[in-house]
Amino acid sequence: MSTRVLTQHALTGEWLSQALPLDKLEYGPELSGPGSLTGLLAPKLIAQNLSAVDPGNTFIYVETDDQITWGGLIWDVRPKGSSLSLEAASWSSYLQRRHDLHGRLDGRGPYTYADRCQVIRDIWAYAQSVTDGNLGVVVDTTTSASTVGTPSDPYTFNAWETPNLGERMDDLVSGSATPDYTCTAEWNTDGTAVVKRIRLGWPRLGARRTDISFVSGVNVVEDPEITLGADNYAQVVVASGAGDGSAKRRQTSAVRDGRLRMEHVLDLPDIRANDVLAARAAAERTARQRLGTVDQVVVRDTPAAPIGSWQVGDDIYTRIYNPWTTYTGWCRITGWTVRPDAPGGPQATVQLKPADLYQYGGTS
Repeated sequence: MSTRVLTQHALTGEWLSQALPLDKLEYGPELSGPGSLTGLLAPKLIAQNLSAVDPGNTFIYVETDDQITWGGLIWDVRPKGSSLSLEAASWSSYLQRRHDLHGRLDGRGPYTYADRCQVIRDIWAYAQSVTDGNLGVVVDTTTSASTVGTPSDPYTFNAWETPNLGERMDDLVSGSATPDYTCTAEWNTDGTAVVKRIRLGWPRLGARRTDISFVSGVNVVEDPEITLGADNYAQVVVASGAGDGSAKRRQTSAVRDGRLRMEHVLDLPDIRANDVLAARAAAERTARQRLGTVDQVVVRDTPAAPIGSWQVGDDIYTRIYNPWTTYTGWCRITGWTVRPDAPGGPQATVQLKPADLYQYGGTS
């Protein structure tokens, strides 16, 4: 695996470094988030390279085997002792530093029964229309059946509240059955420029994979922690839907399982159909009736799951064994970071969540 790091001026497009010498490089994407990159500059290279890592004004890319595999913005550079640490995050992190100063995204809103994907595109269009605010990010044309806003309660951006654009984008993808997104970067067709992209997924990003797996003793190189916690456990789930007061819709899914009763309320104010509420309550209860989970695994590059063979959002069958307990089940990849120079060869730290925590489809 041949890896190099490049940096570029965010406004002028000037290439600042074609091979930034970063040690301890670790980078990767995230489900509905920006992902991250960290690394260290060698002491003798600090002075000559500091201008190539200007925080808040520099794009940084990782190229692996002649293909751009990650891109983002440098946000934090810290000289300390004989080293300089660097932190970066991908494109959606920029929206956390931007606000709607015009209101209604400068005439694009307010929104009634609007596709969340379209609102996300409008947020980016507004952010990049303002002077010195254009990253050159392209947002997918994906459409969804997940909507926001009603005639009595439009989804809007009030200028006097100076809404944070990053927080609004997070809000649009944070509920049940909402679109997914991830940030990507790749060379254009002639390899002269980087295409910066927000990939939107509906009803999801990724797929259930039967061709690869994460298994102790096969490709999992460390003994991961299996979390046995009751904080999120519940065998009684109440799904609360649209309406107010006594007219508020509500469906309950409950079982007796020989354990102390635990309850959870699922707030779904946009859902009006009782059958949809009942299905959500049942799915949530099933997901919460679990004590053992695996939050992350460290895997090496093997035929069982070659690094680069999975995508953000994929469901991977995971089998973990330790002296105390075992875990087997489908886990959804919510992000990962790659360490190209890990001892013994490239490794990836993969963040996971139980796949049945996610529900896909419309919300009407």
